[in-house]
Amino acid sequence: MSNPLSQSPQGHTPDHTVDVKLTPRGYQIDIGRGLLAHCATLASQRANLRRVILITDANVAGLHGDRVAESLRSGGSSVELVVVPAGEASKSTQEVDRLWQAMLAAGADRKTTVVALGGGVVGDLAGFAAASFARGIPFVQIPTTLLAQVDSSVGGKVGINLPGAKNMVGAFWQPHYVLIDIDVLQTLPDRDYRCGLAEVVKYGVILDADFFAFLEDHIGAINRREPVALGRIIARSCQLKADVVLADERETSGLRAILNYGHTFGHALEAITGYGSWLHGEAIAVGMLCASRLAESLGRVDSDITKRQEKLLKNLGLPTQLPQVDLDAMIQAMQFDKKMDQGNLRFILPDRMGAVSSVGDVPVEHVRAAMVSTSGRSG
Repeated sequence: MSNPLSQSPQGHTPDHTVDVKLTPRGYQIDIGRGLLAHCATLASQRANLRRVILITDANVAGLHGDRVAESLRSGGSSVELVVVPAGEASKSTQEVDRLWQAMLAAGADRKTTVVALGGGVVGDLAGFAAASFARGIPFVQIPTTLLAQVDSSVGGKVGINLPGAKNMVGAFWQPHYVLIDIDVLQTLPDRDYRCGLAEVVKYGVILDADFFAFLEDHIGAINRREPVALGRIIARSCQLKADVVLADERETSGLRAILNYGHTFGHALEAITGYGSWLHGEAIAVGMLCASRLAESLGRVDSDITKRQEKLLKNLGLPTQLPQVDLDAMIQAMQFDKKMDQGNLRFILPDRMGAVSSVGDVPVEHVRAAMVSTSGRSG
């Protein structure tokens, strides 16, 4: 019997559409193959493309920048291409200032649309530039990494880093439209592809036990980047995140915090190792295991929950062991985490597969023990 996830017809209409039904800032996420060359037609239904500031990075510019710029220009857009250095270091005050100056020089105004073409760094940086320039101008996301497609391009959180504090300066600024072309993932380096899978696994743990089981059952198709499998996991991930954003757009009720599963540990690891040494998805993979072991030590879950996560992450080519870092430095870095609550650390911890809760007042010795266990140290 043929694998139903092994074949995918290529077309120029979306295979999946996710509606983010925010009022009045709702928008559409279109997912499919071969969409990039038709981005002007698709995006023009949602945004004014008369004048476009197209922001990408040095890696993506050579792969997809000309194709997107050509599509936009063929649709009648005036396009100013701005290229930023690739990597997390571009999410800085210096780089956003350079974008502001470039937008000013290009004559950008409130009828100008920023189009972010790239991974999460480009989306966060370009989105923050759009949110802050002229007190906010329209913004379209065209994410080119799996991590950005399933996570950072959805939900409207944009921002930059401060030294030692990730995403500390930012805004909630929803895009007008998100276009996801599955085909761009075929050119994505293996390490970057696998980083996106960490966030996909996260959605199963926090919201959807059946989705987690689907991932377990289709490891081969996912590792081979089979288009139908990718379409399924991207669409489901986007829908799950959209549901959370709809319920708590600006993190006022606490519900949106569940999306931070593994991130308190993961962001601390990124900070103390220097942004870029560990990629975000790699840090989150290890952070989820730290969080799950913390939940075990608090009697919230049994070890099977952690073992299933560890096995799936390992089978998807993600790291499952905390490196030999200074644990005191990790704990100190957590003090700068945005999830602090009046000086107290809070963690998103599993209750069972597919459900998590926010937990405060966790004894620091339990936090340390969870990291020790995940690093393989004896103590």
